[in-house]
Amino acid sequence: MSERAAKVTPADEEQNDDQITDGAAPDAASETDSTANVESETTKPVTTGAEAVVRALENAGVEYAFGVQGGAIMPVYDALYDSDITHVTMAHEQGAAHAADAYGIVSGDPGVCLATSGPGATNLVTGIADADMDSDPIVALTGQVPTEFVGNDAFQETDTTGVTTPVTKDNTFANDADRVGTDVSEAFALAREGRPGPTLVDLPKDITKAETDREPDAPKVPDTYEVQERAAPEIVAAAAERIENAARPVLLLGGGVIKGEASEACREFALEHEIPVITTMPGIGSFPEDHELSLEMAGMHGTGYANMAITHCDTLIGIGTRFDDRLTGGIETFAPDAELIHVDIDPAEISKNIYADYPLVGDAETVVGQLSAAVDSSPEATKWRAQCQQWKSDYSMAYDAPEDEPVQPEFVVEALDEATSDRAIVTTGVGQHQMWACQYWTFTEPRTWVSSHGLGAMGYGLPSAIGARLAADDDQEVVCIDGDGSFLMTLQGLSVAVRENLDITVAVLNNEYIGMVRQWQDAFFEGRHSASDYHWMPEFDKLAEAFGAKGFRIDDYDDVANTIDAAVAYDGPSVIDVHIDPDANVYPMVPSGGDNGQFALTEDQL
Repeated sequence: MSERAAKVTPADEEQNDDQITDGAAPDAASETDSTANVESETTKPVTTGAEAVVRALENAGVEYAFGVQGGAIMPVYDALYDSDITHVTMAHEQGAAHAADAYGIVSGDPGVCLATSGPGATNLVTGIADADMDSDPIVALTGQVPTEFVGNDAFQETDTTGVTTPVTKDNTFANDADRVGTDVSEAFALAREGRPGPTLVDLPKDITKAETDREPDAPKVPDTYEVQERAAPEIVAAAAERIENAARPVLLLGGGVIKGEASEACREFALEHEIPVITTMPGIGSFPEDHELSLEMAGMHGTGYANMAITHCDTLIGIGTRFDDRLTGGIETFAPDAELIHVDIDPAEISKNIYADYPLVGDAETVVGQLSAAVDSSPEATKWRAQCQQWKSDYSMAYDAPEDEPVQPEFVVEALDEATSDRAIVTTGVGQHQMWACQYWTFTEPRTWVSSHGLGAMGYGLPSAIGARLAADDDQEVVCIDGDGSFLMTLQGLSVAVRENLDITVAVLNNEYIGMVRQWQDAFFEGRHSASDYHWMPEFDKLAEAFGAKGFRIDDYDDVANTIDAAVAYDGPSVIDVHIDPDANVYPMVPSGGDNGQFALTEDQL
């Protein structure tokens, strides 16, 4: 970490800030009830709304914040100048949101991102929407024009709370300097409590500049916010009886298992009762994929054996999953013979997509503990486990890699996995490379898989690697597996990685296509490659060097092992431009809305 990240220096702006603030009402000291103040003898008293905002972050234990400076957010940045919070200036606000998102995934604590009003705030929206779809905890702080100008189409004004209401767990327009710090504290608490998600506080400039001596409250959710921790005992008992009598049970672990710190409880339950385990894509890492009970990921590009197990099971125990369409395919063909036990902390997810025979609303770890205590005997499933092992043999994830043909992407992913430790963190963009990373990296620990699942945001890989690196332990490698199209969207983040000397390795699987689109065009649009041909890609290794990173290139199999070893060993940001087979496709594949049990292994089976 360079010293440049430790303090914030206000940046020059294209527009004179006085054009916004000259007409604002004079700042006025707020009337304050001194009995509400919480002053520390060793902490400098709060004097402005902006200082209250920063104090709220400090009280919440925030170590890093990701953002881009600007006019309306400038008072908050000025308050950050004297804070111990390390601010990481990003090259684009979308990158700030993705970095905060990844920081939250890896650390378990909400990531924080900041942006100014107008375009700064709207540039955050993709990252906020991504966090909302994936239930990731982030706190977004956005500058806003002074309240006097709100609604007047002022320079860089946007109705930020209106824009973000559909994609936030909670958002607040701050309208009181005495209250603004507590607004931020509540946003932080709400982001992580119950089902996690993004929260936002919109900060008008007159509010952050106004005088106040009100210390913010500690992070605490409002009294009206309630989360059910324990499932109804009678439903737990009925579900336990179903598990005991199951002949073909499977555990389906979703992202809520990881967010709810339930991975260990689920592992113990699976091992005690010898139940095969499947994960969703967000649930990757919740169960070790090198264990014989693991059937890995199910869904559109899941393993054949996972999809076969779901199709033929008689009892499906879904934990922390929302049963989205990429997992289920056609709802009518999803687990058609199974009774469903659904554990989720959000009652809105129960029976939303797939009917739950046993609805267990509550915290994942708590409810798994309830089930564990209630299940008296393991299901008699010896033949079922043997069948699952047979499917693993029948539909293995083997691939051909002839030395006289272009490099296959699966080989590169496995080589990266081999070159790093079991605790290495993998981030990705979105596309074919994301699926190859899911399929051919062996994940054994939670919070080591960082990707954009529900929203599918291309460009997520590099900025999320920045956030992941700052949240990770020093001995954990961070590898970003990206595609050429996805990397091109946010590669300006290399300037951040170089400036901060972040030890990350980026492998760009370069096929000079928007690969997943090209694959679908070949399968369903008669090979008409409309706007998916990216043969105009730059040389990413040389571009990396221009940014100050270390650039590498792979063209054939002889280059793979040594180049990856050198890139991973480099102490700083490195980029490998990996030229892979442009015709490589992702299989297995279930066509959108299809039957998971009728997955295709080749294009002619679609």
